[in-house]
Amino acid sequence: MRKQKGFSLIELLIVVAIILIIAAIAIPNLLRARIAANESSAVQSIRTINTAEVTFQSTYPTVGFSGSLGALGPSASTGCGTPSVTNACLIDWVLSSATAAASPKSGYYFLFTAGTATTPSLDYIVVGNAAAPNVSGMRGFCSDPDGVIRYSSPGPATSAGSSDSTCAALTALQ
Repeated sequence: MRKQKGFSLIELLIVVAIILIIAAIAIPNLLRARIAANESSAVQSIRTINTAEVTFQSTYPTVGFSGSLGALGPSASTGCGTPSVTNACLIDWVLSSATAAASPKSGYYFLFTAGTATTPSLDYIVVGNAAAPNVSGMRGFCSDPDGVIRYSSPGPATSAGSSDSTCAALTALQ
């Protein structure tokens, strides 16, 4: 009799089954880790926007807070030439253009609502909602001039045009 070399069909099926079991365990954990990373990025982006708003208000005291998220970033055509009221260059292009009409930043869209129509502007609300709920993020986040970041879980924090009281009613991050 000749001795055959190689693996039997049963041995190969057992190896494939083990690999599938390991993948079934690992993939959900990987997705949860990605959601956690996206949420962490969204919180940091809102912190960055809050800091940029304080800087904007200090730099342009007669204007107050900015009128839009785009005003905090660079110009689409000229980039960061000379900072101005319309393009202060306080945040990067990716964050300033991560609105519902554009592409998300780390799985989140950011909505910005300017406060009162008075000059100087005394209020704003920034909201971060998941671009694909339950896929890119589970929670929604918002903040206003008090600098406290709040969240709703699950689902979006608030929508564009929300009032200060809507954001203030949510749970503050610890």
